[in-house]
Amino acid sequence: MLDFDKLARGTLAAAVGLAFSVSALAADITGAGATFPYAVYTKWAEAYQSATGNKVNYQGIGSSGGVKQIKAKTVDFGGTDAPVKEEDLDAASLVQVPTVMGGVTIVMNVPGFKSGQIRLDGTTAANIFRGAITKWNDPAIAALNPGANLPNLAITVAHRSDGSGTTFAFSNYLAKQSLPFKRDVGAGNNVNWPVNAVGGKGNPGVAANVQKIKGAIGYVDIADAMKNNMDFVALKNKAGNFIVPNQQAVADAAAGANFKVKGMAPDLLDQTHKNAWPITTATYMLAYEKGGDATKQKGVVDFFTWSLNNGQKMAEELGFVPLPPNVVKMVEAEMKNIK
Repeated sequence: MLDFDKLARGTLAAAVGLAFSVSALAADITGAGATFPYAVYTKWAEAYQSATGNKVNYQGIGSSGGVKQIKAKTVDFGGTDAPVKEEDLDAASLVQVPTVMGGVTIVMNVPGFKSGQIRLDGTTAANIFRGAITKWNDPAIAALNPGANLPNLAITVAHRSDGSGTTFAFSNYLAKQSLPFKRDVGAGNNVNWPVNAVGGKGNPGVAANVQKIKGAIGYVDIADAMKNNMDFVALKNKAGNFIVPNQQAVADAAAGANFKVKGMAPDLLDQTHKNAWPITTATYMLAYEKGGDATKQKGVVDFFTWSLNNGQKMAEELGFVPLPPNVVKMVEAEMKNIK
């Protein structure tokens, strides 16, 4: 005979188990976008899953792809280093908040020279990246490096081949330093690099090209550059000091920045602090103001709230610079608009 009590208990247990399973699945979220924060988002996701059981999957496809996918509603959140303008946020009903800061570094592969041993200013860097300076012993570089035995070596410019927020920050910085760069190359996620330049996908692609080509120069976020043990150019900042990129210089550049703007995206480029790294930027998370799945919307807020409060040390260890505590509170307040 059937034991109806046992059967009922089994059915109830199965139903409860299914409910928990569905709940867990519903809390899982997906994101895609900028490669710059990929390492920290992945690290945060691993720690968050251990703490909560909820999964976060983030794909580094470039900032342009992240904006495109969040607008197409194919992901729960997007990642971009190039902040979306206020009018575009309003038009797409998106919330944008910064999550972590970093710097775009100029990296080089010049035999015999290590980090900080070649100095550039903004104008000279712009002339290199627009193809007007083609040799490492060019007089303009030599004038900034008196006494250095610069090689008669061709310069190969390495750049992003995909739509990139790193390119956005870097090209906007160079366009501020040089009208010819702005005219010839432009400023944005995709620009007109010299025809003999070499493209690579994502920050890792640019890093790989610089590492394998003697005479190469490129731009890579500080976290990827540190991870790959790359050699940095020392860059002259607005205060007139030559700075080798580091986390403190990024933090100093962001000190006093006004994040109380729509989209929370102040201009962090070429700040006046004496120790400021000139190409400082933040990376941003994009989410729907009103999503179709309330559980996933809550999942996005929960993940980034947890990460900003528990993942700062992880971010620092990877080469990123955490948001100041007052900005974290502003981000938490802004994320209340994600419903």
